Amino acid sequence: MSFNDLGLTPELARAVAEKGYTTPTPIQRAAIPGVLAGRDVLAGAQTGTGKTAAFVLPILQKLATQSGRLPRALVLTPTRELAAQVAESAREYGRHVNLRTLVIFGGVSEKPQIEALRSGCDLLV
Repeated sequence: MSFNDLGLTPELARAVAEKGYTTPTPIQRAAIPGVLAGRDVLAGAQTGTGKTAAFVLPILQKLATQSGRLPRALVLTPTRELAAQVAESAREYGRHVNLRTLVIFGGVSEKPQIEALRSGCDLLV
């Protein structure tokens, strides 16, 4: 099974291939089709198994194919490090689609984050 077989758009599949991934992991095979079909998915897997891609790729696909108010998707994480990682993954996977990802967190100056929010984003982490 390839990422194309999961129903991802060519742009997202291309970004995945550019990162060097050719075959989806078990968590990705289980989660991506369900999320793309609009189902709620609750899943768990060990570190390094591709969980971020399992939820970010379908979110990006939905955002790329539908319009709405900004921000259109929100991802909450327990730590700023994980927030930064998720946002970076979203930017990398979404490099071939016209979407803007923004990450905000505490412990840093609020003003630049407020200005960035005002300029708009599709995915807010």
